[in-house]
Amino acid sequence: MLAEIITIGDEILIGQIVDTNSAFIAKELNKVGVKVYQITSVQDEAAHILDALAQANERVDLVLVTGGLGPTKDDITKATFLHYFEDTLIENKAVLAHIHTIFKEYIKREPLPSNLTQAMVPSKATVLMNVRGTAPGMWMEKDNTVFVSMPGVPQEMKGLLKDEVLPRVLVKFDRPHIYHKTLLTIGQGESQIQDRIEDWENALIANVKLAYLPSFGNVRLRLSATGRDKISVEDDVNKQMLLLAEILKDIVIGYEDETSLVGRISELLITKGQTLSVVESCTGGAIAQMITEVAGASSYFKGGLIPYSTALKTSVLKVDATLIKKHTVVSVEVASAMAENSRRLFDTDYAIATTGVAGPALGDTDKEVGTVCIAIASSRAVLAEEFSFGNHRERVIAKAKNKALEMLLKELSKN
Repeated sequence: MLAEIITIGDEILIGQIVDTNSAFIAKELNKVGVKVYQITSVQDEAAHILDALAQANERVDLVLVTGGLGPTKDDITKATFLHYFEDTLIENKAVLAHIHTIFKEYIKREPLPSNLTQAMVPSKATVLMNVRGTAPGMWMEKDNTVFVSMPGVPQEMKGLLKDEVLPRVLVKFDRPHIYHKTLLTIGQGESQIQDRIEDWENALIANVKLAYLPSFGNVRLRLSATGRDKISVEDDVNKQMLLLAEILKDIVIGYEDETSLVGRISELLITKGQTLSVVESCTGGAIAQMITEVAGASSYFKGGLIPYSTALKTSVLKVDATLIKKHTVVSVEVASAMAENSRRLFDTDYAIATTGVAGPALGDTDKEVGTVCIAIASSRAVLAEEFSFGNHRERVIAKAKNKALEMLLKELSKN
């Protein structure tokens, strides 16, 4: 079966907010065997919404709409649904009581008339109670297509989808089983990987599809299959994945949803009982942010410095000024000193250091924009390398932080 996601809101189309709702909905639908055929974003304009609903009705079985259910005049989804389904509004007593409860217990004031209008729902709709907000969801049907309207607030939408929408989808529709498994790799680009697995890919069974998902410094390889027999579908994917993982075992981190680059680093540091610190110049704390996003980081991550200026590298981090003068601040020599001094300062087993030119200005160096030096210090030695990551600032920083973590993982894996 096929579904379409329609997001409503000028704020999406002008780039004021990022549409994360669609990604979440698509992922959840896929888990229950619903294939998303199209994702559409429309402006807060009735004719545009009506046209999107009519087109979706022609091509899919399920239409999920988010946004435009608030109490203000620019929220027109409910009125548009009324027009599309040729319906009228009725007051839903349960929603009305829920609105009063929310205002009494959490907002601590009486609801305004505009808030109470959210209890007015289409008479033909199955009301989906929104326990996290005041705007209910709506489940309606037309020409054998189900239309579901949900609030655009991510927390409210996610709750409604999981608590109210998906259980009804499971009952309403006959769905195939869709299964994905994704392998995480580091250190090689998609063209290199494709060359290595060419024979395996050519022999891939028809029911299993391979997708390359590259990003900065790593490539995810997703295997997918669809069918009525869940056991057979998953068995097909898992057998092929074992073969793929064996071919690429030297660059494999693990499987998505089970671990990540930082997750693998975390596992190794915790297992070994070792600690980590960072000193980041050109990456500006991006590595520390990635590390601390993983639960349990406090057990091994002691902290870091961001000596963005050259002066701080000498005054706080105690890098020898003559070293900087001789090799410039962007050099493997300075990166090595930064990493080793960080390890001593924080008393850690490992330390990461980055220094580079993210651009567009050169700063205190004559190195080209995109030049980044990364060092990993340990009790054994200091490993440092110089890289050229192009001339786009965001890309340089993204590549640098991922390369630094890749280098650390390799060092951690040595013993």
